[in-house]
Amino acid sequence: MATITFYGAAQEVTGSCYLVESPALGKVLFDCGMHQGGDAVDRVGHDTFPFDPRKIDAVVLSHGHLDHSGMLPKLVHDGFKGPIYCTQATRQLLRILLEDAFGLYERDLERDNLRRLRSGRTPIEAEYTIRDVEHALHQCVPQPYHGAFDIGSSARVRFLDAGHILGSAIVELTLTERGEDKIMVFSGDLGNNDSALMNDAETPDKANLVLMEGTYGDRNHRNHDETVDELRTVLRETWARDGNVLIPAFAIGRSQELIFHLGCLYHAGELDNWQIFLDSPMAIEVTEVYDRWLHIMDDTDIRCLTDAGRESLRSFLPTLKLCRSAEESMEINKIKQGAIIIAGSGMCTGGRIRHHFKHRIWRETSTVIFIGFQAQGTLGRLLVDGKKEIKMFGEEFKVRARIETIGGLSAHAGQSALIDWAANFKDKPRLCLVHGEATALEALSQKLWLDKGIRCDVPAYGTSFVF
Repeated sequence: MATITFYGAAQEVTGSCYLVESPALGKVLFDCGMHQGGDAVDRVGHDTFPFDPRKIDAVVLSHGHLDHSGMLPKLVHDGFKGPIYCTQATRQLLRILLEDAFGLYERDLERDNLRRLRSGRTPIEAEYTIRDVEHALHQCVPQPYHGAFDIGSSARVRFLDAGHILGSAIVELTLTERGEDKIMVFSGDLGNNDSALMNDAETPDKANLVLMEGTYGDRNHRNHDETVDELRTVLRETWARDGNVLIPAFAIGRSQELIFHLGCLYHAGELDNWQIFLDSPMAIEVTEVYDRWLHIMDDTDIRCLTDAGRESLRSFLPTLKLCRSAEESMEINKIKQGAIIIAGSGMCTGGRIRHHFKHRIWRETSTVIFIGFQAQGTLGRLLVDGKKEIKMFGEEFKVRARIETIGGLSAHAGQSALIDWAANFKDKPRLCLVHGEATALEALSQKLWLDKGIRCDVPAYGTSFVF
């Protein structure tokens, strides 16, 4: 008998974590993600485990984004010693992500403890250390797509391409109990089929239980051509008013897609004389990893790459300037007009984008383009929702910049694609909608019932059931 308990990304978008227990499997976590938004110290401190990490036998990781992987070092710190199964590319990206997240956490902790000492309060101890990051990476067991591997006494797992970011996987778990196979499919994050670099998500068709994400369960994205037209229009209009463009971008996936699309505009002679900056050491490092895997990406879309572009995305956009140091980042502030600044973090919860906001978000000539989902409680969500005044670095800032959202560049599948993916399963398995805000999941649930006759569960945090 197998049970599943939902410990994250249940009627919310971040903190993906699901515990599956079975005699055939043991106790296995599917994802171990952190919640996003707010101070790093608060996030890590509030994300406690409602289970004993020492009793977890293994972790199966769908992909590297921190809302799916970010709590792995803390899990290790609290006693987890088992294997962490992931794809080969995910393992390469994890080092970059987890080390960067620890750096942010360490800086925030030092700042908070200095404030505590000044006010006579006891400092906070670190929830995990860089050694825990190293141990988590050492515990990773990379696996290729499509090759089934054993996990537990009578269970096996297979990774399929989710098309979301490099290395992202749909996880297929097969349990053999009393001579009968039971299959659970966890979608991870399903990619947008209009993504330029990623392959389309694969479509398994057999399962007893399906966990499907619903980040954009209440809406569809614009198609590829409309999206590029929208990006082209926003750039032209900002250029005409002598402005600058700020793009908060996730280091993995969105930054590389942007480089590709801007490269296409450049080679078509449609990029004017924009100065383009990738102001993110992590995104630069991730782009170098992407370059190693260009050979597995969508052949249909990357055919337009030049010979140089087939070796490196950075070479495809010759005007791209890479900013690794803080000094290089600060130099951008001297540019009065004509700069496209791609910087993290994608939800504006930290990183260099906030410093660029400090210098430009109060200017009417500036444009901010959001190209990814903005979770509740993040600065990015406040701006998308129309907030006219924000607080950063202890100061208030008027929001006079033009705020644009270009959803077609999202790394997530839209509503129609999600419905098609779910409808591909035969014999109508039990379908649970996860990784989405409650309103989006409810809209998707209704649409699945009306269009396909598929009933859905929308489990809340802590919900547990037998399958």
